[in-house]
Amino acid sequence: MHHLLPLLPAIPLLGAALLVATGRRLPRFAAEITGFVVSGGTAALALVLLLNSSPPMVEWVGGWLPAGGESVGIVVIGDGPALGMAALVSLLTLAALAYSWRYFDEPPRGHPGAFTALMLVFQGAMCGFAIAGDLFNAFVFFELMSVVAYALTGYRIDEAKAVQGALTFGVVNSLGAYAMLMGIGLLYARTGELAMTKIGRGLDTAAGHGGPDALVLASFVLVLTGLLVKAAAVPFHFWLPDAHAVAPTPVCMLLSGVMVELGAYGVWRVYGTVFAGPGGIPAADLTRALVTLGTLTAATGAVMCWYQRHIKRLLAYSTIAHTGLFLVGLGVLTPQGDDGVALYILGHAGVKAALFACAGVLLDRYGSVDEHALHGRARELRATAVMFAVAALGLAGLPPFGTALGKAVTEEAVGGPLTVVYVAASAITAGAVLRVTGRVFLGLGPRPKDADSDLETSGSEEEPETTGPLSRIPDTMTTVPAVLLAAALAVGVAPGFGDLVARSVNEGGSGGAHAVAQWTAHGVLLGLASTALAVALAGLAVTRPDWTAAPDWARPLRRLQSGHVGDYVAWLLVGAAVLGALALPGVLGG
Repeated sequence: MHHLLPLLPAIPLLGAALLVATGRRLPRFAAEITGFVVSGGTAALALVLLLNSSPPMVEWVGGWLPAGGESVGIVVIGDGPALGMAALVSLLTLAALAYSWRYFDEPPRGHPGAFTALMLVFQGAMCGFAIAGDLFNAFVFFELMSVVAYALTGYRIDEAKAVQGALTFGVVNSLGAYAMLMGIGLLYARTGELAMTKIGRGLDTAAGHGGPDALVLASFVLVLTGLLVKAAAVPFHFWLPDAHAVAPTPVCMLLSGVMVELGAYGVWRVYGTVFAGPGGIPAADLTRALVTLGTLTAATGAVMCWYQRHIKRLLAYSTIAHTGLFLVGLGVLTPQGDDGVALYILGHAGVKAALFACAGVLLDRYGSVDEHALHGRARELRATAVMFAVAALGLAGLPPFGTALGKAVTEEAVGGPLTVVYVAASAITAGAVLRVTGRVFLGLGPRPKDADSDLETSGSEEEPETTGPLSRIPDTMTTVPAVLLAAALAVGVAPGFGDLVARSVNEGGSGGAHAVAQWTAHGVLLGLASTALAVALAGLAVTRPDWTAAPDWARPLRRLQSGHVGDYVAWLLVGAAVLGALALPGVLGG
């Protein structure tokens, strides 16, 4: 079945080409049906391949097999983690297309298939990145993914804010991509190879007994900078809230549900296959770098999430906080940590996509995503209120959600004081979402007073993504988040699913001892504790609105999100320097 691997990116790309070729001649209904069939077919293929991924599959595209130990062909990998990410990408794209059924009443420039075609290209690029076995083609799909994401973010091109958000997204991520390409160039200069496993062996051979040198450090910093920009890790994260604030809701579902997670997956894949050997970066240095940046990301994301009133920005900062938790789990470099992060990502994808879907309902019904302006206005949306609250509890890590199982396994792997980071970050972000539930859907507590500093990013002047406010919420806009929440719950309750994911991850990783991914009393108690803390924080915020006003110590942190792309570029350079400083001791020791 390994010959079918290249079809995962090819099918969505061919489907998008078909929609573009037919242009305005294809009725909108037919265009959306085509997108739905193509995306669903790719999801089915990914699941079939995933079920047959033991032992892992390898395919050299076009039959360009290595000759004499040298290779010039394109290699794709079909192991558990790669196909698992491809399946997640495809299923979430299918959900986003179902949510957006008849979504934009007047497509720009009269092209009925434009949005669907872009979504299919986005799906194909993400699938290609997930299964890429060589660094250069991973970069190609990385760039294709980015370019389409820019277009989707600024899809409503008649709005200045959408164009500005897409431009910021494009500049920062393009610089990250250039850094990644320079790092790949350095690795190619050293080893003469592009396949990840061959680069890893080449580095080990070139280093001999001397260990890594400055070139290896530079390539490591450059490649990881590009991946961490995509993962929105602090201080590379500034583009994400600005992009989420203006991107269409179905696009937000993919950006937070799976694209950011692909950045973390790329870090795991590249280190394990390229830099994990004696010629690469010592494990202790990677652990120091990822745990430090992950903790900083979780803390910054949680604090910024709490002080937002723009609901889509609030959810974006929540994504940043949980990305930090993913990086900490990966940073401990244990099979149990990898297993926990994999489960955490699966549960988080369903929960976060459902939350953005519910935020989209508010935007298209009331023309606002301002927590203050919507105070008590959404009492009539009972089903949406229930889903918003349930998703918040899943975000907090309430058993038996998949987020709770992944969080429990990861907490067991990291242990010690880092457990506090998991409990605090999940409780604060979930508490912010529960606070929105209480104020917007239930009208609890007094309406908070507006601060002048909040007005620019309040979300009160947003335009509905349809031709006008919806008088009736379409069934697809309520069914899709319900299904996503059910899937997030199934990750935690399906018998043996945790162990299945663990076996799949370990076969695609270092091949270490199999870690059991299952519920423990300790994990359940921590999940209940973070949920109780989230409920308590939400209750205090609703009854005391001053709790959500940024204190003096938090205001400088908020001012860093300036909206000026030059500031974000400067922070990208700072982040690359910090990453190099954290990894430098191992090179000096070598």
